[in-house]
Amino acid sequence: MTMTRFLDLVHPAAGTALISEWLTGTAERSRTAADAVIDEWAAAETPSGRLAQHVFLSTDGASLLFYAQWTSDEDHLTWARAHRADVVSRIDALVPGIERPGLRRTRLDRSVMHDAVRPSGIFAVSTTAAVDVEDVVGPAPDLLAAHIHLTSGDERAIVFTEWADDASHDETTADSTSSKRYTLHHSFLQGGDGASLRNAKGTGRL
Repeated sequence: MTMTRFLDLVHPAAGTALISEWLTGTAERSRTAADAVIDEWAAAETPSGRLAQHVFLSTDGASLLFYAQWTSDEDHLTWARAHRADVVSRIDALVPGIERPGLRRTRLDRSVMHDAVRPSGIFAVSTTAAVDVEDVVGPAPDLLAAHIHLTSGDERAIVFTEWADDASHDETTADSTSSKRYTLHHSFLQGGDGASLRNAKGTGRL
């Protein structure tokens, strides 16, 4: 089955990309938390500034990664002040003890495509100094693409790289512990009129 490429997840009108990790500890807790968040997204009215929301499961089962795109940081903060605490409290009632290291506000600076044809099986996410980003984006054997997100001040870069599978990442990356690997679990992507354009599981192309 064809897997989603990262650019399938990118909304062209996004002004900010928000990246956050939840540390759950086990695959069962990760999936329970992810599905609970998806239910929250599906049941609530879509905020006017939220353009896309994606949740990834780590391949080791210990964490979730959220990738959200909003029109602006200000629009996200307005929603978060009014609603985030209630959403988080409901998730914590189902899966207590989730650790949340914090939200990183970024912008997608550029994408480097090495192979636009082959499907990606995993996404590896790493953080590096912006001046060292060329060491991460390749070219390298079996690296399909790299998507560079810069944090405020452009000093740090968070890079999503695409690989065919775990084995190709292992063979190419000398120190795979420097990045975490994820698969897409679920996505919501809004159309320009605010209607849901895509609402798909991570097992197929959006």
